[in-house]
Amino acid sequence: MADITKDDVIEFISNMSVLELSELVKELEEKFGVTAAAPVAIAAGPAAAGGAAGGADEVQTEFSVVLDAIGDKKINVIKEVRAITGLGLKEAKALVEEAPKPVKEGIPKEEADKIKEQLEGAGAQVSVK
Repeated sequence: MADITKDDVIEFISNMSVLELSELVKELEEKFGVTAAAPVAIAAGPAAAGGAAGGADEVQTEFSVVLDAIGDKKINVIKEVRAITGLGLKEAKALVEEAPKPVKEGIPKEEADKIKEQLEGAGAQVSVK
């Protein structure tokens, strides 16, 4: 049997079509009795459950932007919520009027900070959790 290196395997896989790669993954899962999605679900579990509740080594990777209070400029806040979420006018108005309420959940820190800045610019009080 010829010596096959990791680089050879990677090169071979990189030349496969998406359909071929999908079939390969299924065959590997069957052969070894594993599921490719399981590690992702386990890794996301503690972060989604609150991050800090687990060990001290865990780092929160998903954040939620929560609209705490509308402020004086309700119409501006509704416009920003619509732009951020893609909701219709009625849905965005309902979300804003039900504050405190999450605007967007499970997003990266950079996006959460950007959204917080947008909403605060419109006059709302916002927190990132």
